[in-house]
Amino acid sequence: MTITTQAEAQKAVVTRFVEEFWTRGNLDAADELMTHDAVIHEPVAGTPEDLKAVAIAIRSAFPDWRSEVEEMLVDGDRVVERWTGHGTHRGAFQGIAPTGKRVAVPGVVFYRIADGKIAEFRGQFDRMSLLQQLGVVPGASTPDS
Repeated sequence: MTITTQAEAQKAVVTRFVEEFWTRGNLDAADELMTHDAVIHEPVAGTPEDLKAVAIAIRSAFPDWRSEVEEMLVDGDRVVERWTGHGTHRGAFQGIAPTGKRVAVPGVVFYRIADGKIAEFRGQFDRMSLLQQLGVVPGASTPDS
Protein backbone atom coordinates (compact mmCIF):
# COMPACT_ATOMS: atom_id res chain seq x y z
CA MET A 1 0.00 0.00 0.00
CA THR A 2 1.44 3.40 -0.91
CA ILE A 3 1.67 6.15 1.68
CA THR A 4 -1.08 8.13 -0.05
CA THR A 5 -3.34 5.08 -0.21
CA GLN A 6 -2.60 4.24 3.42
CA ALA A 7 -3.37 7.80 4.51
CA GLU A 8 -6.58 7.81 2.48
CA ALA A 9 -7.62 4.48 4.03
CA GLN A 10 -6.99 5.83 7.54
CA LYS A 11 -8.98 8.98 6.79
CA ALA A 12 -11.81 6.81 5.46
CA VAL A 13 -11.95 4.84 8.74
CA VAL A 14 -12.17 8.04 10.78
CA THR A 15 -14.69 9.66 8.42
CA ARG A 16 -16.89 6.59 8.58
CA PHE A 17 -16.60 6.46 12.39
CA VAL A 18 -17.63 10.11 12.69
CA GLU A 19 -20.57 9.66 10.34
CA GLU A 20 -21.84 6.36 11.72
CA PHE A 21 -21.04 6.65 15.42
CA TRP A 22 -21.42 10.35 16.20
CA THR A 23 -23.80 11.67 13.54
CA ARG A 24 -26.09 8.68 13.02
CA GLY A 25 -25.83 7.39 16.58
CA ASN A 26 -24.97 3.86 15.40
CA LEU A 27 -23.18 2.44 18.45
CA ASP A 28 -22.39 -0.79 16.59
CA ALA A 29 -19.95 1.25 14.49
CA ALA A 30 -17.60 1.27 17.49
CA ASP A 31 -17.54 -2.54 17.47
CA GLU A 32 -16.88 -2.60 13.75
CA LEU A 33 -14.38 0.25 13.43
CA MET A 34 -12.45 -0.01 16.71
CA THR A 35 -10.14 -2.80 17.85
CA HIS A 36 -11.61 -4.93 20.63
CA ASP A 37 -8.93 -3.60 22.99
CA ALA A 38 -9.01 0.05 21.84
CA VAL A 39 -7.97 2.51 24.53
CA ILE A 40 -10.04 5.62 25.13
CA HIS A 41 -8.17 8.39 26.95
CA GLU A 42 -10.69 11.23 26.73
CA PRO A 43 -13.50 12.38 26.99
CA VAL A 44 -13.60 9.38 29.34
CA ALA A 45 -10.84 6.93 30.21
CA GLY A 46 -11.67 3.36 29.33
CA THR A 47 -12.89 1.16 26.52
CA PRO A 48 -15.15 1.53 23.49
CA GLU A 49 -18.06 0.65 25.80
CA ASP A 50 -17.25 3.75 27.87
CA LEU A 51 -17.17 5.86 24.70
CA LYS A 52 -20.58 4.46 23.77
CA ALA A 53 -21.91 5.72 27.13
CA VAL A 54 -20.64 9.21 26.25
CA ALA A 55 -22.35 9.03 22.85
CA ILE A 56 -25.61 7.95 24.50
CA ALA A 57 -25.43 10.89 26.93
CA ILE A 58 -24.77 13.35 24.11
CA ARG A 59 -27.55 11.97 21.93
CA SER A 60 -29.97 11.98 24.91
CA ALA A 61 -29.29 15.67 25.48
CA PHE A 62 -28.92 16.62 21.79
CA PRO A 63 -31.07 14.16 19.81
CA ASP A 64 -30.28 15.85 16.49
CA TRP A 65 -26.50 15.80 17.12
CA ARG A 66 -24.31 15.74 14.06
CA SER A 67 -20.55 16.04 13.74
CA GLU A 68 -18.83 17.70 10.82
CA VAL A 69 -15.21 17.00 9.99
CA GLU A 70 -13.54 20.37 9.47
CA GLU A 71 -9.99 19.14 8.88
CA MET A 72 -8.08 15.86 8.98
CA LEU A 73 -4.35 15.20 9.00
CA VAL A 74 -2.47 11.89 8.87
CA ASP A 75 1.04 11.22 10.16
CA GLY A 76 2.06 7.56 10.12
CA ASP A 77 -0.50 5.63 12.15
CA ARG A 78 -1.98 8.81 13.66
CA VAL A 79 -5.00 10.73 12.38
CA VAL A 80 -6.03 14.10 13.78
CA GLU A 81 -9.57 15.28 13.19
CA ARG A 82 -10.81 18.81 13.89
CA TRP A 83 -14.60 18.80 14.07
CA THR A 84 -17.65 20.82 14.97
CA GLY A 85 -20.65 19.21 16.62
CA HIS A 86 -24.12 20.69 16.13
CA GLY A 87 -27.29 19.97 18.05
CA THR A 88 -30.33 21.27 19.88
CA HIS A 89 -30.38 20.93 23.66
CA ARG A 90 -33.60 18.94 24.23
CA GLY A 91 -32.60 16.70 27.16
CA ALA A 92 -30.68 17.07 30.42
CA PHE A 93 -26.91 17.34 29.97
CA GLN A 94 -24.59 17.04 32.95
CA GLY A 95 -27.31 18.34 35.25
CA ILE A 96 -28.35 21.17 32.92
CA ALA A 97 -32.07 21.14 32.14
CA PRO A 98 -33.00 21.36 28.45
CA THR A 99 -32.76 24.90 27.10
CA GLY A 100 -33.92 24.35 23.52
CA LYS A 101 -30.80 26.21 22.37
CA ARG A 102 -28.86 25.19 19.29
CA VAL A 103 -25.13 24.76 19.79
CA ALA A 104 -22.05 24.52 17.59
CA VAL A 105 -19.21 22.99 19.59
CA PRO A 106 -15.65 22.68 18.28
CA GLY A 107 -13.36 19.81 19.16
CA VAL A 108 -10.41 17.68 18.14
CA VAL A 109 -9.70 13.94 18.25
CA PHE A 110 -6.35 12.17 17.97
CA TYR A 111 -6.70 8.60 16.71
CA ARG A 112 -4.18 5.79 16.35
CA ILE A 113 -5.04 3.35 13.59
CA ALA A 114 -3.84 -0.28 13.66
CA ASP A 115 -4.74 -2.88 11.04
CA GLY A 116 -7.40 -0.61 9.57
CA LYS A 117 -9.20 0.02 12.86
CA ILE A 118 -9.15 2.65 15.59
CA ALA A 119 -6.87 1.41 18.36
CA GLU A 120 -6.64 4.60 20.39
CA PHE A 121 -8.93 7.62 20.82
CA ARG A 122 -8.16 10.89 22.58
CA GLY A 123 -10.88 13.51 22.13
CA GLN A 124 -11.44 17.01 23.43
CA PHE A 125 -14.28 19.44 22.90
CA ASP A 126 -14.68 23.05 23.98
CA ARG A 127 -16.74 22.58 27.14
CA MET A 128 -16.63 26.29 28.00
CA SER A 129 -18.07 27.21 24.61
CA LEU A 130 -20.84 24.65 25.11
CA LEU A 131 -21.70 26.00 28.57
CA GLN A 132 -21.68 29.57 27.26
CA GLN A 133 -23.97 28.65 24.37
CA LEU A 134 -26.35 26.93 26.79
CA GLY A 135 -26.39 30.13 28.84
CA VAL A 136 -25.12 28.58 32.07
CA VAL A 137 -21.92 30.65 32.14
CA PRO A 138 -21.44 34.16 30.77
CA GLY A 139 -19.74 34.48 27.42
CA ALA A 140 -20.29 33.97 23.74
CA SER A 141 -23.70 34.12 22.15
CA THR A 142 -25.43 31.04 20.79
CA PRO A 143 -25.88 30.23 17.10
CA ASP A 144 -29.58 31.22 17.58
CA SER A 145 -28.79 34.78 18.64
